[in-house]
Amino acid sequence: MKDKPKLVLAYSGGLDTTYCAVYLREQGYDVYTVTVQTGGFDEAELKSIAERAGSIGVVRHEVIDARTELFEDYLRYLIFANALRGDLYPLCVSAERVVQAKRTAQYAVSIHAEALAHGSTGAGNDQVRFDVAYRVFAPDTKIITPIRDQALTRGQEVDYLAGHGVEISSKIRTYSVNRGLWGCTIGGGQTHRSDGVLPESAYEMTASRKDRPTQPQTLKIEFDRGVPTKIDGQSQKPVDLIGKLNDVAGRHGVGRGMHVGDTILGIKGRVAFEAPGAVTLIGAHRELEKLVLSRQQLFWKRTLGEVYGAGLHEARFFDPLMRDIESFLTSSQQCVSGCVTVELLAGSATVLGVTSPHSLMNRDEAIYGEESSLWSGSEASAFAKIYGMQDWLTARSVPPQM
Repeated sequence: MKDKPKLVLAYSGGLDTTYCAVYLREQGYDVYTVTVQTGGFDEAELKSIAERAGSIGVVRHEVIDARTELFEDYLRYLIFANALRGDLYPLCVSAERVVQAKRTAQYAVSIHAEALAHGSTGAGNDQVRFDVAYRVFAPDTKIITPIRDQALTRGQEVDYLAGHGVEISSKIRTYSVNRGLWGCTIGGGQTHRSDGVLPESAYEMTASRKDRPTQPQTLKIEFDRGVPTKIDGQSQKPVDLIGKLNDVAGRHGVGRGMHVGDTILGIKGRVAFEAPGAVTLIGAHRELEKLVLSRQQLFWKRTLGEVYGAGLHEARFFDPLMRDIESFLTSSQQCVSGCVTVELLAGSATVLGVTSPHSLMNRDEAIYGEESSLWSGSEASAFAKIYGMQDWLTARSVPPQM
């Protein structure tokens, strides 16, 4: 008997990937499933995913822990860049999809698989992220995408699986939830409208208003060359530190939002997100940078940071430009060390103060106000006159239009 062709499927245990596993097995493949742990699953969930994979007849199920790689190769630079899509969304899923696709493709190559599959639809960004990474790391492997190719609705997937004895929870039927170390996205239902409001039951990482503490909680977050290293004086590895912030800031409802943006395919998309750790860290890091970096550094960091965030979000992570920007971002962080005091309350993470050994605020000389000892009043007057000279000359020949 001829051996069945091997197929490796990026598997989350959710509706789409479970459909793919069952369908592709029915199409004659030996299905191997891979769950890449990027912080979205606890041990009980990983066990449940493995049990589900076994129950639907996959040949082998693998779990690959990529959390440290996720931080070192992706999230670290998002912090350096203060990357927020549309000044709001901290790219919760973008980096995780790249590392998940990369590690799945590498596994497929290691077992000499003939095909790779993922459960993305034909509408969103994830399909492009997976396809690009699959082709980069497994260029000779066929890519199969049942959900995209068949243009299935979630209801059709549920019905198909029910016909094969596989039940899916009602919550998964309504929303597509993608959770990881850097946050959680929630799509479906109300997010398909520009004015839809999700019910509280849809959120997973942030407490509702009625369940949040009524008293503020203050944290001291320390950074070493841009990398978060301590909370309240306790040293932690970055992955653990982000996980703790997700819990602590999440209890205060920090990091919840709704993002509207342009997809890679050119249409508008809307998604709800929860990112307590990411929102808290980016806000703290940004304020520390304001204290220690020059005006020109801040300007170009914001400019190149937006380019970097867009490249990662839009499946351009493997372009050499991204490595160039990473070098710039790393260089920019040499003096970004210090302590940021953050207050958590009522859904907000407010920076109360920042200290750093590299502070550019000199309390003895460069005082903002009337007590500066670096120049005299006459020197300030002369500077203001010369600074406004071009406007004065222009106004003489072209009267200002008001």
